Amino acid sequence: MRRAPLFKGLDDESANALAAQMSPSRLERGDVLFREGDRGDTLYVIAEGKIKLGRTSPDGRENLVAILGPGEMFGELSLFDPGPRTMTATAVAEAQLLGVGNDSLTSILTGRPEVSKSLLAALAQRLRRTNAHLADLVFTDVPGRVAKALLELSERFGRPAEGGVMVSHDLTQEELAQLVGASRETVNKALADFAGRGWLRLGARSVLLRDVDRLRRRAR
Repeated sequence: MRRAPLFKGLDDESANALAAQMSPSRLERGDVLFREGDRGDTLYVIAEGKIKLGRTSPDGRENLVAILGPGEMFGELSLFDPGPRTMTATAVAEAQLLGVGNDSLTSILTGRPEVSKSLLAALAQRLRRTNAHLADLVFTDVPGRVAKALLELSERFGRPAEGGVMVSHDLTQEELAQLVGASRETVNKALADFAGRGWLRLGARSVLLRDVDRLRRRAR
């Protein structure tokens, strides 16, 4: 939990006091924490597992905006702009969460300017990622976006393994396609091409990256 922006810069006593005000919750894969349009009044920090944030178009198509893991937070927009949720939050793996209501969080931020600074830095970082993602949709072809998505997932969820970097992303092929912003067929074709070149090996909701340098070059 020390990786979470809310806890950075706090001493042990303050961190424990903050944790005492947070409510734990547990989700199974596929459980929906909240839906787009729901009233938002709670910020969540992921203790374990993964959460996907997505939006649904009027015709029912889904777009996966982000995959978040341990130490990351979401739902913070309700603090600065009270209103309906802008995305749906769903567990893609069994998850343990800690939630803090806006009233409690406001009092924390008022008395702890260092926490406010960490929170704003985290928001700025997420905005940078969003801007980069939008640019990729315009300027990068699908195989390049697939390579970049795999590299980003490896930086956050990868671990050294025999023959490369094992990335247990817990995403279905459809969810990976939604993250890239392309059809499943096009993404699968790119993955098959990468596998045929020996750059990676596909697994069940995981991938072994065998040639990270080649993937980096393809992602540019």
